[in-house]
Amino acid sequence: MLKLDTHAHWFPPEWIELLEREGGKNGAEISRNEQGRLLMVAPGIRLRPTFTPPYVDIATRLKIMDEARVDMHALSLTSPMVYWASADFGLKLSQVFNDACAVAHQKYPNRFIGMAMLPMQAPDLAVQEAKRAAALPGIRGVYMATHVNGKNLDEKEFWPVYEQCEKLGLPIFLHPVAPVGKERTAKYHLGNFLGNPYESGIAAASLIFGGVMDAFPKLDVMLPHAGGTFPWLIGRMDHGTTVRAECKHMTKPPSAYLKRFHYDTITHSDKILMNLIELVGVDRVVMGSDCPADMSYTRPVDVVERLKDLSSGERDAIVGGNAAKLLRMV
Repeated sequence: MLKLDTHAHWFPPEWIELLEREGGKNGAEISRNEQGRLLMVAPGIRLRPTFTPPYVDIATRLKIMDEARVDMHALSLTSPMVYWASADFGLKLSQVFNDACAVAHQKYPNRFIGMAMLPMQAPDLAVQEAKRAAALPGIRGVYMATHVNGKNLDEKEFWPVYEQCEKLGLPIFLHPVAPVGKERTAKYHLGNFLGNPYESGIAAASLIFGGVMDAFPKLDVMLPHAGGTFPWLIGRMDHGTTVRAECKHMTKPPSAYLKRFHYDTITHSDKILMNLIELVGVDRVVMGSDCPADMSYTRPVDVVERLKDLSSGERDAIVGGNAAKLLRMV
C-alpha cells in the first residue's frame, strides 16, 4: 500500500530565489539571519519563515521521508503563500512553485506529487493558472488558504476558481495563513495551537453556509488539522440553523455536509482521531503530517498503525488508499 502524506510543505530553491530577487519591490521585507538564511515578512502576515534545509532541500526531505516510512509527499507551499503579493507577482510566484513541483515529480515520480498554488487575489488569473498547472506532470490538486486576504471563501468572486477546479477534477486542500484573532493569540504560540484550527472551522462553515458546496457538488475539499474546530461544533451549527434568521436559506443541516469534506489525521490525540473517523467515516480521512514543521507528526504512518480498533484494511486506506483515490492516482 502506498503511504502518501497529503500535508507536507516545500519551498523550492527557485521560488526562494525569486522571492529574494523581487520580493522587496513587491512589498515584502527581505533579510538574512546570522546563518545566512533568507528571512521575510510579508504584508499582513506575522509569521517570519526561515527557509531551512528540511523545507527546501530535496535530499534532506527524502531522508526524512525514508526515516518516517513515507513513500510520497504531496508538496504544498505554506505560509506566507502568495496572496500578499500584487496580482502579477502572485501569479509569477505560483507559476514558479507549480513548475518546480512538476520537475520534482519528473525526477522522483514515485516520491513527489504537487499541489498547485493559485493567485487567488486575482481570480481570473487563478483560473488561468489552474488550467495551466493541471496539465503539468504530477500536479494532482490545488492548495488554497482558508481565507484570501481576509475574505472568506464563499465570496462570489472565487466561484469561477471552484468551477474550474471541479471541471478539472482537482481537489482543493485548505491550509491556514494569517489566522484569525492574531491580537489575542500572539503569545504562547496560540496563533498556531488555536488560530489554525479555528481557521479550518471558519472556512468549512463559509463554504457550507455560503452555498459553495451545493453549487459545486463534485468539488472535493480537504480540511487540514483534522478539520480543526469544524467537526466538533457541528451540533451548535445544526441548532443555529433552526433558530437564526441569518440561516433561513439553509435547506439541509450543516451536519449533512460532514462527509462532503476530507480530513487529514493531524490531531495529536488518538482518541480525537478515532472520534473523527467515527463521525465522518474511514473513507473521508487521509494521512497528513505537516512535515517538516515542529508541530508535525514525525512518524505519521505510526500514528495510523497504532489505531488497533481499525481493521488493517481501514488503516491502509487512511495511510494511502483514500488519498490515492482523492488525488486521482488510481
